[in-house]
Amino acid sequence: MTQQTTEIEVEVLEIDGMTPVAAPQRTPDPTGARRDWQDWRHWQTRVKRLDSRWWPLWLFLGLILVVLFLTVGLVVGVVFLIMRLLMNAFRALTR
Repeated sequence: MTQQTTEIEVEVLEIDGMTPVAAPQRTPDPTGARRDWQDWRHWQTRVKRLDSRWWPLWLFLGLILVVLFLTVGLVVGVVFLIMRLLMNAFRALTR
């Protein structure tokens, strides 16, 4: 047996003794393309502003970034120290 989805369209006449407010019918807007362009213009201000709801994510990403910078700095420092010790040892052997 196959299951089929059935859609039923109904009209609500009355709920609890009150008639519901009819939703306004949308007509296609001939200037729809223009409105879309105006909506995109507001994205620039949305991108420049950080939404306060996302602060835990930014905090977490900032902590990861700080840890990465500290790790890279520590590795560079250790490599520099080892190279300096090796150069001093080589100089001591060649004198």
